[in-house]
Amino acid sequence: MPEVDTRPLDTARRLAEDGDLDGAATIFAELAADPDEPDRAQAAVGLAVVLQERGDVPGARAAARAALATGHPEFASQAACLLAGSFEREDLPDQARAAWQAALGLDNPAYLAPAHMALARLATEEQEARRALRAALATGDPEIGSRAAQRLAESFLEEGEAGLAADALLEALEIPEVADVPRLRVLLGIAHLELACAEFAAAVEEGDDAETGALAIELLARTLPLRGRDEDAEQVWRYGLDHADERLAEEVRLRLDRDA
Repeated sequence: MPEVDTRPLDTARRLAEDGDLDGAATIFAELAADPDEPDRAQAAVGLAVVLQERGDVPGARAAARAALATGHPEFASQAACLLAGSFEREDLPDQARAAWQAALGLDNPAYLAPAHMALARLATEEQEARRALRAALATGDPEIGSRAAQRLAESFLEEGEAGLAADALLEALEIPEVADVPRLRVLLGIAHLELACAEFAAAVEEGDDAETGALAIELLARTLPLRGRDEDAEQVWRYGLDHADERLAEEVRLRLDRDA
């Protein structure tokens, strides 16, 4: 039976899988150095991986840069991710950010969401992180989009921006087969509670009808403990009970007495 020719790239892969990293590196290096080799970009990525496993970090980065320079939509993207991971492991955030930006520049949809998420993680300012998280969410990736929305929502809620938190969560819930739906819905419920508290407080401040004002005070005072704000709830009850409008104060007293 005649032998079937094996591509050098496949031979290098087999050697790497069998643990012969030196043999694999030799073949990968030859292919990556040949400007006419159609598998040059893939070989450079393979070389970067093998050298990384051998502990040759500078060599691995050089190979990854060579693959990145080819501009290949798949293998240059892989190379950018390899570079970024290498820099992150050595706590070199500026270089890591540049590598992730290079991945974005290649515009391969498969790598956009993880690149944006990484840039959010490496951001030095909150607004920078939020921009990256919004971009990750906008990719529509079911897993990463969910994580991005959760981080955005938590950030917005900490800053009292419940409306923006709700918007991010609703956008995530519209992604087909989005991950962690229960967590997204819990955070959305929290955002709605915060929005409700804001509306109740506004009704108290703006209203001039005793019954409506008392209802708003009761709803606000009963909602705040759900957000762990028991002391604020007590202050709201006290505000109502001590209100200058005696009718409103009496309405509040009646509503509070229902708990007795």
